[in-house]
Amino acid sequence: MKKLAFTFFCLLFTMIWTVPAGAQYFGRNKPKYENFDFKVLQTPNFEIYHYLDNPELVEYLANQTEHWYQLHQAVLLDTFSQKNPLIFYNDHADFQQTNTIGGSIGVGTGGVTEGFKNRVIMPIAMSNAQTKHVLGHELVHAFQYHIVINGDSTNLRNLNNLPLWMVEGLAEYMSIGRVDANTSLWMRDAVLHDKVPSIKDLNNPQYFPYRWGQAFWAFITGLKGDEIIAPLFRSTAKYGLETAIKKEVGMDQKSLSELWVNAIKNHYGPYLGEKKEDPIGKPILTKDKNGGRINVGPALSPNGKYVAFLSEKGLFSIDLFIADAITGEILGNIHSATKSAHLDDLNFIESAGTWSPRSDQIAFVGVKKGSNVLVIKDLKGKLIESFAIPGLPGFSNPAWSPDGKSIVVAGLKNGQVDLYQVFLRNKEVVQLTNDKFSEMAPAWNEDGSLLAFATDQRSMERGDDRWTFNLAVMDLSRGVNDLPEVRHLDIFAGADNLNPVFDNDNNILFLSDRDGFRNLYKYDLWTGKVFQQTRLLTGITGITPYAPAISASFQERRDWVLYTHYSNGKYGIYRAKAEELLEEEVLADDVNLAAATLPKVDPEATDVIAINLPKLDKLPSLPASELQSKPYQPKFKLDYIGGSAGVGVGTSQAYGGTTTGMAGGVDLLFGDMLGDHQLYSGIFLNGEIYDFGASIAYLNKKNRFNWGIGFSHLPFSTGRFGYVGLDPLPNSDNSQLRFDHYILDRIRTFEEKLSVFAQY
Repeated sequence: MKKLAFTFFCLLFTMIWTVPAGAQYFGRNKPKYENFDFKVLQTPNFEIYHYLDNPELVEYLANQTEHWYQLHQAVLLDTFSQKNPLIFYNDHADFQQTNTIGGSIGVGTGGVTEGFKNRVIMPIAMSNAQTKHVLGHELVHAFQYHIVINGDSTNLRNLNNLPLWMVEGLAEYMSIGRVDANTSLWMRDAVLHDKVPSIKDLNNPQYFPYRWGQAFWAFITGLKGDEIIAPLFRSTAKYGLETAIKKEVGMDQKSLSELWVNAIKNHYGPYLGEKKEDPIGKPILTKDKNGGRINVGPALSPNGKYVAFLSEKGLFSIDLFIADAITGEILGNIHSATKSAHLDDLNFIESAGTWSPRSDQIAFVGVKKGSNVLVIKDLKGKLIESFAIPGLPGFSNPAWSPDGKSIVVAGLKNGQVDLYQVFLRNKEVVQLTNDKFSEMAPAWNEDGSLLAFATDQRSMERGDDRWTFNLAVMDLSRGVNDLPEVRHLDIFAGADNLNPVFDNDNNILFLSDRDGFRNLYKYDLWTGKVFQQTRLLTGITGITPYAPAISASFQERRDWVLYTHYSNGKYGIYRAKAEELLEEEVLADDVNLAAATLPKVDPEATDVIAINLPKLDKLPSLPASELQSKPYQPKFKLDYIGGSAGVGVGTSQAYGGTTTGMAGGVDLLFGDMLGDHQLYSGIFLNGEIYDFGASIAYLNKKNRFNWGIGFSHLPFSTGRFGYVGLDPLPNSDNSQLRFDHYILDRIRTFEEKLSVFAQY
């Protein structure tokens, strides 16, 4: 059996893992296309592994990490006993190649916290706010693992007592807080359709654990104060949720659940009144009509005839489809993750397609060989071109210029997000912005003279309590210091203003949560006036708040706007005419986020997180003496322990003799921090002391070509036991006795085996 165990580990090393993940189809593996030259930066509580060539950003991330640590430590009442590892990748395509975890990583995974070494692994995101949020979220998980694994009466098995919604929800609550227009949108939708779940129902997968878990923690802390977090989490790990609620909250789960449901309904009910959701325009792609449960990222063709959109109606993955913009009839599947083998993945979370000016081709972002690629296909899904943008490994939000010569993207390079223009003929790349702020969602006007986009520059310069996006317009005909001139539109400060698109009158349509809802607005470039276009009770949104959710046509005879409406747990695409929109003027400084605030039952409950979240970026920076740079060294640490993990000894007496047997063993798997090197060792006994065996194997996964070597000393015991017959035995009185004659033949052999293995 131990030979089989060793062989299994060799196969484990050499096999190609096929763990299913989002947007992955059966049989795909996770090759490592690139080598990253990691360095180590030590802070008081962390070891940061990175390969970013941006010292200012690395130092900023180090400070942000320590600031999150201070907040989480104060709430969770726990302290790391040694420096916790944190691994940064430059972009998501690089992150998808990580060896720190074994399974495939889909485009929807923003970060991972691995429990055995408590490693936090994450990419730099497409905005400063997203990176900050994911970092805070994953560090909560690091504390959660540390609390449970190192608790005085808990261990790794106690993680099974914690519901997923409780774990993920706490990470969301502690990294976002109580003001969240996105989660509030989900809560209003549940109240509107009378689908607020009980606490027990939260275990049902239909209730997204991030949103509902965050709402629960906002509720329970709004009832008992943030000081309930640590004892409730620990007690749940020890005893389970129902017992923990009785012990820490002082009521049974049923009573608390009734209070929870009423709190959600009473808080959001007044914002809904007696109204019923009545979307403006006509539904063209919905679950009930011809789409899937998720229909997002609408991109209306310039001629107004077609709409490209993302949907899971293809069953196994999120695919890119084209439909008739009038009838909603599906005209074709432009890209399918299960059929298009030339791409590793489709970037569907926060990026949509863009049309050529003649409406005969569509471009979108894919993942191929460890980098983002720009893919261009025709209306029938035929591949026209697929290429990486030189010097730009990560990008999103493509926008095709009206003259057809170039495409602008939001690019991520060395942890910095800027706008880049790539010319299709010669693949020349021009950088349009160059700063530490995040620019995203570029959109052209009809004649190609202006480029609207969203940026966090004004919010970060003001030192807002939370980083939000405002709109800006780039004039490509004018510039300063080789960069185009940019005009910032100071409207709805403190709210998120995203997804700008030009209409056929050169106005900017955009999405804003300025009143706690998420609706469509219009900005008049000439007068500076702002007009609210929709007043939806739930809101307009993609899978995330940053995803494109609106699109417009330049055609005067088809002055339509398409938008993604979230309602009853589904995403549907609607088409509205200009004359159907509200056109209600609102003041540019009219911002009230009350409807975006999660319920607080007791106004006097302590709110440590709400008070301290705005202070994170205002805390003093670490002194230079507390930042120590070191080269990366692949030190081996235990990743896995298995087998019987012990030795048993037994004796038996038979036929006048004593037999001693020994059995047991242990399997150990070691790895370096990046998962590029693995070492397996196993020792075992099966019989007597002579029957000692051992095996050792090493695997190098640093490059796409993996190789390894192993050695084993394997004992084998064979033989026979049989009955011969009755043999005579002389007695003292010359009589004969007979006895049963058995034989035992035992043969020991030992195999010394050297193995060499490789995979590509």
